Amino acid sequence: MLWFLLCVGLLIGGYFIYGTFVEKVFGINKQRQTPAYAQNDGVDYVPMSKGKVYLIQLLNIAGVGPIFGPILGALYGPAAMLWIVIGCIFAGAVHDYFSGMLSVRNNGQSVPNLAGKYLGKNAKNFMNIFALVLLLLVGVVFISAPAGLLGKLTGWSVSMFVGVIFVYYLIATIVPIDKIIGRLYPFFGALLMFMSVGLTIAIIVSDQHTLLAGFGPGDFLQNLNPKDAPLWPALFITIACGAVSGFHATQSPLMARCVENESNGRFVFYGAMIGEGIIALIWCAIALSFFDGVQGLSDAMAGNPANVVYGASTGLLGAVGGFLAVLGVIILPITSGDTAFRAARLILAEYFGMPQTKISKRLVLAIPLFILGAILTQVDFGVIWRYFGVANQATAVMMLWTASAYLLRHNKLHWICTIPAMFMTDVVISFLLNSNTLGAGLPMTVSTIAGTIMTVLITGLVIYIGKGKAQELAATEAEEV
Repeated sequence: MLWFLLCVGLLIGGYFIYGTFVEKVFGINKQRQTPAYAQNDGVDYVPMSKGKVYLIQLLNIAGVGPIFGPILGALYGPAAMLWIVIGCIFAGAVHDYFSGMLSVRNNGQSVPNLAGKYLGKNAKNFMNIFALVLLLLVGVVFISAPAGLLGKLTGWSVSMFVGVIFVYYLIATIVPIDKIIGRLYPFFGALLMFMSVGLTIAIIVSDQHTLLAGFGPGDFLQNLNPKDAPLWPALFITIACGAVSGFHATQSPLMARCVENESNGRFVFYGAMIGEGIIALIWCAIALSFFDGVQGLSDAMAGNPANVVYGASTGLLGAVGGFLAVLGVIILPITSGDTAFRAARLILAEYFGMPQTKISKRLVLAIPLFILGAILTQVDFGVIWRYFGVANQATAVMMLWTASAYLLRHNKLHWICTIPAMFMTDVVISFLLNSNTLGAGLPMTVSTIAGTIMTVLITGLVIYIGKGKAQELAATEAEEV
């Protein structure tokens, strides 16, 4: 329990210490009017209170990722918890803060337009395609997972639940953000808190299970995977949500359109990521504790993390409490899936320059997205999840480099974004070069060396572009003076 509490304490401390430092580097302006007021349209740009925006942001980003990912990552042992803590504080929360605050500073624009402004036109075109693909994959993953759990709970047809969730997604995608999302998500947030706190207390007081029993400090630096799967770079792809996730870059602009003041940004964006990190820690610890180690976890999982969720929830909280906990796990992906399709609609709207005040305009963009999503639901869940993981981290790489370019342009401390961008770039490239199913299938040593070399080259290019833009900006400001 001591190690678990230490990890939670580090995350909370990271919010107050490193989060404050990141906010200072960015440089907020409390007097600057936010897009929620400047472009209030009653549909997507709607001012909402700090607490409400925080809960919506947390639910938007916390799908099954911070649950399924840490459960799968727990197969590597407590090293997964170490990655969650370090990744969340220094990469994920920084990524989320800049994806939100850069959107606030740029009229609520989505990540493709931000990438285009700070990295160039080619980056914008790439991100328009890549972000849409990622959001469709997320939408499909967050339909299949809750539909499967609902079918398991009720014994009813999974296909029926897929249809019901699709209908809800369509409605939530096109109605004003404060009508469904703004009203229901705070309640769902309370359910999420119950699930997380309830499971943690239950395993602490349990007379049958001890939190992280049998693990010592040395285990945090070892790979304990029972199938000898390599920790590098797979762990950093497996645990995305809870550590660093590119999906969040597509969600932060939704709340950037609702933030009332720039001073709320640290709590909403950095803070929501810390909250997700704590959720990820809880599920990682439960996975390692309830099933008596990684081998027991592997056997209980049987290839599907949902089995772990169901078994641990009912085992720790009983039938009623377990039902509510599983219901929370069902709601999490649903509250991310609907905003995934909403974000995809807004990216298309920005690309085509199509105002979204009329519902007919929203339907024109939303319906084709749902048709594509329905087609993708016929693909095996395991295949979709595999591509989602890589696409997710590649998007995070692009967002971190975008933030680095912004800081370079304004002569600010870019290393707070450049270092995590370099690490995640190396992770993604090495993984793709090594993977037999998604990439080139090269030996790990060759993949890592090549990934490192390519990361250094990309870093040099971004710094060169960023400093060049800084000089142009300085020259323009001098001319204006």
